Amino acid sequence: MLDSVWADLAIIKERDPAARGTLEILLCYPGFHALVLHRISHRLWRLGLPLLPRLLSQLGRSLTGVEIHPGARIGRGVFIDHGMGVVVGETAVVGNNCLLYQGVTLGGTGKAVGKRHPTLEDNVVVGAGAKVLGAITVGSNTRIGAGSVLLRDVAADSTVVGIPGRVIHQSGVRIDPLAHSALPDTEANVIRNLMERIDTLEGELARTQACLRELAAGRPLLEPCRGEAQNLKDREILEFIGENELMTKALMNNELLSGDDRA
Repeated sequence: MLDSVWADLAIIKERDPAARGTLEILLCYPGFHALVLHRISHRLWRLGLPLLPRLLSQLGRSLTGVEIHPGARIGRGVFIDHGMGVVVGETAVVGNNCLLYQGVTLGGTGKAVGKRHPTLEDNVVVGAGAKVLGAITVGSNTRIGAGSVLLRDVAADSTVVGIPGRVIHQSGVRIDPLAHSALPDTEANVIRNLMERIDTLEGELARTQACLRELAAGRPLLEPCRGEAQNLKDREILEFIGENELMTKALMNNELLSGDDRA
């Protein structure tokens, strides 16, 4: 247990530029206090004591604003920054070197018995106010943007934003865990993409109308009226709306058929 406490101290020194020394962390960091109390209550919980672990959990909640069920499993080097309003459920698992900001909830859904809270693998960053709900797994090195609501499994090396949480893969790219300003604006990208499509369609419609006028006047067409089919398979849009693999394959087939027609 002492090794875990020292690892928690070390990660705070590494990640928090406001930390000016060990004594300041020991006295002034409620997230650290909550983790120390949890490690004690978790040890008692594993011994099968019925009430004392919950009392320690409630004491930690009152003193720090962080509520961690004594049954939750938390790895080494975890940093709960600021801490107020953080809730970690009974069957939640938090891996090594994870970072949780204020207002984070690792909660359950429904009243199912057994594993009902999320599992965060190593080096996961959960932004302020984010909610991770259900017995899902969040892969290592994943970032969850502030205010997001995540309800499904996420692969490693991903970025999650939005409600419900949508995944943007960034495999192989090393990212500063504190760089929340680097989160992608998926909504803006999708809107920009759709506006470009509308502009293209309006141009094609205007060209088709001009062709029809030429045909109505009995004049020969100088160029084909038929334009290229719009490509509906777009990675950003599919990821944004969360389409499944079947829809993706259908769109790919449509694209291939359109290409054959043009040939």
